[in-house]
Amino acid sequence: MVDSVNGLAVALTTFLASGVEAVEALTIVLAAALTRGWRSTLVGVAAALAVIAVLIAVLGPALSAIPISALRVVVGALLLAFGLQWLRKAVLRAAGAKPIHDEAAIFAREAAAAHAAVPTTGVDWYAFTLAFKGVTLEGLEVVFIVLSVGASAHRMPAAVAGAAAAVGVTVIAAAAVRQPLARVPENTTKFVVGLALTTFGTFWAGEGVGVHWPGSDAALPALFAIYGGVAAAAVACTRRAVISSGADVAVAS
Repeated sequence: MVDSVNGLAVALTTFLASGVEAVEALTIVLAAALTRGWRSTLVGVAAALAVIAVLIAVLGPALSAIPISALRVVVGALLLAFGLQWLRKAVLRAAGAKPIHDEAAIFAREAAAAHAAVPTTGVDWYAFTLAFKGVTLEGLEVVFIVLSVGASAHRMPAAVAGAAAAVGVTVIAAAAVRQPLARVPENTTKFVVGLALTTFGTFWAGEGVGVHWPGSDAALPALFAIYGGVAAAAVACTRRAVISSGADVAVAS
């Protein structure tokens, strides 16, 4: 039972994290495609996916050669840093101390910049570069999360399945509406993903240095709840500070 729960937790974590990154990448791709044309944009997407595929081919076997204890220490520390960064931003946004991430505004900004760019003949290098950069940067974050979580938990199929499902759902939704998925509750998703990555990071880093968690994998929900409680308290304290200072935070553009 614990193994099945662990597998589901891994899949859900990579699904949510990959979904956030996929929405951000597709916002950039749609802005380039709808204002500059699909051909050069899709060439940029294909080039980015080729680069990511090469990195997966290199990094995947390399991870399997590292002793599991050392891998969990390194990956746990990286996931902690990554998760705490996401969690910090989510706490500040939930408290009103940081602007909410607005995909519609980002789409409008990228589209305006694409419209203003000088037209080119043949390959549209502006559209190519914009799509290549967006897919590469967001894709690398997905690869890092999938490889790290999957390898450390010995649940690589579950991690890959979660990420693939997220990307597939996002692409289908974007193809249907042809606009940024602005209704996706991104800050809530990042809050949950930040908690999950921080939880896994703590668990695996602890195992790597010899910590024996009570109940083994059953300690994961307890760690998640503890971090969730601390984060909720941080939101409440930060919100009170924002209200008392009279700060007025606008929606991010």
